[in-house]
Amino acid sequence: MSKNAIEVKNLTKKYDGFLLDNISFDIPEGSIVGFIGENGAGKSTTIKAILGLVPADQGEITVLEQKIAGETADKKSNEKWREQISVVFDECNFSNELKIRNINSFMKNIYRTWNENVFMEYTQKFSLPVDKKVKDFSKGMKMKLSIAVALSHDSRLLILDEATSGLDPVVRNEILDIFREYVVDEHRTIFLSSHITSDIEKIADYILLIHQGKILLMESKDTLIYEYGMVKCSKEQAESIPEKIVIGREDTEFGSSVLVKDKESLKDSGFFDRQTGEGIKPVIDRVDIEEILLYIVKHR
Repeated sequence: MSKNAIEVKNLTKKYDGFLLDNISFDIPEGSIVGFIGENGAGKSTTIKAILGLVPADQGEITVLEQKIAGETADKKSNEKWREQISVVFDECNFSNELKIRNINSFMKNIYRTWNENVFMEYTQKFSLPVDKKVKDFSKGMKMKLSIAVALSHDSRLLILDEATSGLDPVVRNEILDIFREYVVDEHRTIFLSSHITSDIEKIADYILLIHQGKILLMESKDTLIYEYGMVKCSKEQAESIPEKIVIGREDTEFGSSVLVKDKESLKDSGFFDRQTGEGIKPVIDRVDIEEILLYIVKHR
C-alpha cells in the first residue's frame, strides 16, 4: 500500500485580506508534485503551515507519518523526523561571510545525518568556488549551494518554494536533472512550488493548483497532457460538445475554442464524424499545462 509524504485535510488559515480556505490534498511518497498558482494564491502560506512555521487556524497536517497539526497532533513528538525534511526558498539564507568549508562545519553540528562527502561532491558538480564567500556568489550559485545543502543529509522530503525563479534556463535544467535523480529512490518526495509551468511540465508527476486560497485541481501530469485537448470549431458545433467534459470555452467572431478533459470520449461519441457539412471542420489540439491552468482559473 502506497504512503503519502504529506497529508493536508481541511486546512484553514486567515489573515487580513486573505483566506486559505479549507484546503485538502495528499502528496504521494516517491513523487514530484508541482504546486502552482499566481502570486498571493496561498502557496507560501500552505508550505509554512506544513513546516509548522505558522499555526493552522483549523485542519490537520501529517508529514512523513507525523501528525503536526490538528486535534490529534503529538505536541511532545520526537523531532528527529524534521531532519528528514529539506527546504529551499527563493533566497539563500546563509551568512554572506561564510565559505563552503564553514557551511560544511556548521551543518555537521545541525544534522546527525550530514554527509560531508556528498556535500563536497555536489559543490564540485555545481562548480561552486570553495575559496569565495557567499556574498561573492551569483544568484544561480547561491541557489545551487542551498540545494547542495538540502540534498546532503539523507532527507526523505524536499520542499522548494519558488527555488528556481530568477535562474537562467541552463541552470534551471541542471537543477531539474538533480531533482529527477533525487526521486529515483522511491521513498523520496519533492513538493515543488513554482510559477514556471515549463519546469513543472518537465519533471512533475502531479499538478496541484491553488487559486485565491482554494485548491482547484490535483491531477496527474500525464492525464492533463494526454487526456485534455483544445477543440477548435464553430460556435454551433461547440454547443454539441457534452457539457460534462467541458472545462472552458472561448468564443470569437471566427469560432470557438473549447478545452475538454476527455478528448478520447469526445472522439468516441462521434462528434467529429457528425461535422461533415459545409463550414468549419473541427479539430482537436494538444494543450500544455499553462494553457490548461489558465482555462481552469478563468472558467472555474
